[in-house]
Amino acid sequence: MTLEHHPLHQEFPEFQEQLQRLLGQDAHFSKLAAEYAALDKQIFQVEDGRQAMDDMALKALKTERVRLNLEIARKLQQAAAAG
Repeated sequence: MTLEHHPLHQEFPEFQEQLQRLLGQDAHFSKLAAEYAALDKQIFQVEDGRQAMDDMALKALKTERVRLNLEIARKLQQAAAAG
């Protein structure tokens, strides 16, 4: 299995302008992005064998990453619609 990080700039290539703008201007968005990046890093380390974790805990982390991804996507879509 190929392991991959899921950075926001790769997850949302169509929203690069909005991503940069929100990261610079919206503290809540920046916090969400930082939480997402930390989760992504931790998940990668577990899947790569550098950190031990049981399957249920890993699944919970992945579920939280998806939740954050969806919230970030919603904010990016709103920013794109607002111009």
